[in-house]
Formats: sequence, structure tokens, C-alpha cells
Amino acid sequence: MALSSAASKSSDAPASAGLTRVAPLLGISLKLASTLVFSIMVVALKVASETIPIGEIVFARNFFGMWPVLIMVAFRGELVIAFRTSRPLSHMGRSAVGIAAMIFAFTSFSLLPLPDATAIGFATPLIVVVLAWAVLGEQVRVYRWSAVGVGLLGILIILSPHLGEGEFGDSQTIGAMCGAMAALFAAMAMIFVRKLCESERTSTIVTWFSGSATVLSFVTIPLGWLIPSQAWVMPDLETFGLLLLVGLSGGVGQILLTQSYRFADASTIAPFDYANMIWAVALGYFLFAEIPVPEVLAGAAIVIAAGVFVIYREHRLGLDRTKNRRASTPSRS
Repeated sequence: MALSSAASKSSDAPASAGLTRVAPLLGISLKLASTLVFSIMVVALKVASETIPIGEIVFARNFFGMWPVLIMVAFRGELVIAFRTSRPLSHMGRSAVGIAAMIFAFTSFSLLPLPDATAIGFATPLIVVVLAWAVLGEQVRVYRWSAVGVGLLGILIILSPHLGEGEFGDSQTIGAMCGAMAALFAAMAMIFVRKLCESERTSTIVTWFSGSATVLSFVTIPLGWLIPSQAWVMPDLETFGLLLLVGLSGGVGQILLTQSYRFADASTIAPFDYANMIWAVALGYFLFAEIPVPEVLAGAAIVIAAGVFVIYREHRLGLDRTKNRRASTPSRS
């Protein structure tokens, strides 16, 4: 066992040697760039969802987004070894929950204003703390439990404008519930990644997800037989361009995100994920005339504060999971 572990580590060394260095400002810049590119992807999918079913958009995200990721892996000299794994079922499980997170997240973005759907997604790191305690047996002390409780209260504040009025089946309510489910499945995906990172290379995790998620996306085709509005369609040239933009921006965003963790640790970079809220408010206002209500802004501020505190506490406790974050794929990406 020790010999195989040592061999695994030595096989990783050539691929990663010389590819990392301490440059926090560069890492932060790449992280911010990734949030902007992901926001562009969300805008494209929101427009495309007016004529294209969500399942088809999820397929485009994974199929077109797979190629930039493969190019990155090939550039690092890991294309061949990236397909080697002794845990194919774990990769398939991670892909299944990842696809579920994408479907719910994309549905939420199609039905809700950008700031609202984005703010609900901030629940993911809080749910991860709960799942890490329940599934992985990680010790969570009172400080992080308190932050999780405060953060979830913020999520309820964000959801309140969409759940307090109208019927349960209206689009706003469905969008809010899909956003909450997306956060849950995204947190489950991160738990899968944490376990996979114990034995798998980052390149293996992202390559297997890109490929298997593309295949699993086809599962949404039969959904059109039950719900005619979700039947896949042949896009026109303009809509095809939107689908291509969804995939390529998602893939490029993943590359920028991955590269950002080469220059700074997770505790430095992770808080800048909340820049998504800035892009969501700006793009929502200028492109869709969306103005977030006070409840959404107040709830988002509470959730962001709680999330940053959780990151700070994990860093203080030595739980800086740079490798895990590098291999994670955000649900909206």
C-alpha cells in the first residue's frame, strides 16, 4: 500500500512540477475573471432558455465546455493519465449529482432574476459544512454551526419574496425551489469531490466529469415525452451561437478557476466567488431591467458574511482545501 501510494505521488510530480507559484494577486485576478465568464454563461443560458429546453442547454454546456478542459489537460501533459481511474462509479455518482445541480440551477436562472438565483446559490458552502459533518464525519464546532444557522436564515430571507405570494406552482416559486435544490446537489457534488481527491488527480476528476456529464445529459431527452415544453429542438443559427457560448464560457471559466488555485490557496481566493453577486446585479439591471428587492440584497449580505466566516474558520483550523476546490465544478458552470 505504501509503495503504491508513493508511486502515485511520483507519477503526479512531473505533471505538476513548476506549474504552481505563490502569486496571490494573479490568483485573485484569475478568480474574478472566472466569475465574470461564468456570469456571461448564465446570461447566455437565460436568453437561450426562452426557446431551448433546459436539458438541451445542460448538454451544450457540457459538450462544448468539454473541449477547453481537454485542451488544458493536454497542455499540462496529463491527457492520457487523466482517463485512468480505479473509481469509475464514484466519478459517475459525482457526475449524476452534478448534472442534477445544473438542471436545477439552470431552471432557477431561467425563471428568476439573476441576483435572486445567484444569491440562493450561495447556500452551497453552508450546506457543505452540514454534509461534511453528516457524511464525512468532520468535526464542526459551535462557530461554524452558528455561521451556518445565520447563513440559512439569510437564504430564507432571499426566498421570502418568492414563497410568500402567489400559488405554489407559479414560476417564481418553482424557480426559488429549484435554486435551493441546486445548492443542495452542488453541495453533494463537493462532498463527492472531497472523497475523490483522496486518491484521484485533479485532471482525472475534471476530465471524467466533462465526459460523463455530457453522456448523462442525454437522459433529459425522454423528459420531452412527458413534458412537451422540454422536448429537444433543432436550434437556429443564432440560438446555436448562444448554446456554443454557454459551453465555451463554462469551459473557459473552469480553466480560469483551476488556474487561479495554482497561485494562491483556497482561503485567499474562495471569498472572491461572491463577486458573482456584483456581476448578477449589474448584468441583470442592464440586460434584463432586473432590480433586486431589498430582501434579496439583505439576505445575500447575510449569506456572504456567513460564508466568508466559514472560510475563515476552516483556514484557522487547517482545512484549506485548495485541491478540492480546484477539482470542483460549480453547478452553474
